[in-house]
Parts: sequence; C-alpha cells; structure tokens
Amino acid sequence: MYNAYETNTLKFNTELCTGCGICLDVCPHDVFIQSGRTIQMAHSQACMECGACQKNCPFGAITVESGVGCAAAMMRAALTRRTQVSCG
Repeated sequence: MYNAYETNTLKFNTELCTGCGICLDVCPHDVFIQSGRTIQMAHSQACMECGACQKNCPFGAITVESGVGCAAAMMRAALTRRTQVSCG
C-alpha cells in the first residue's frame, strides 16, 4: 500500500506520450496504467516523486521535481534511522 497525499509536482503530457509503457515498469507505486494503446495517469496521489518515470521517459512526457514530497521524507527517515515516514 502507498501513502497518499493531496499535492505533488507530477505532470503528465498526453500529447508527448507514445504509449511505450516504460513508466509502467519503473514506477514503484503504479501511478500509471495502460488503457489500450495509451498510458494514463490513474493514481497521481500515489506518486512519491522519486523521478524514475521522468528519467526513463524517452519522449519527455513526464515531469516531476524528484527529491521533494514523500521521497524527501523517506530519505530523511533513512538518514536519521527513523522507522516511521510521514508524507503529509
């Protein structure tokens, strides 16, 4: 299960997307889904802003400010050896 929160920096440009599906493979939280020959952003609130989708999209259809939001909280928790992560 994922921690959901209301806002993040994820943007998906459907006009640039070719439906290659790489984002489906690299997203750890299943933010994207395949719908026929196209990709859709179905669970944007699940995005932890890791940046994997943006770095792997060969067509520039996805942008996200990686290192902010949930990803930053997870890194801080790991560095301070805390077991609970707050993404709110």
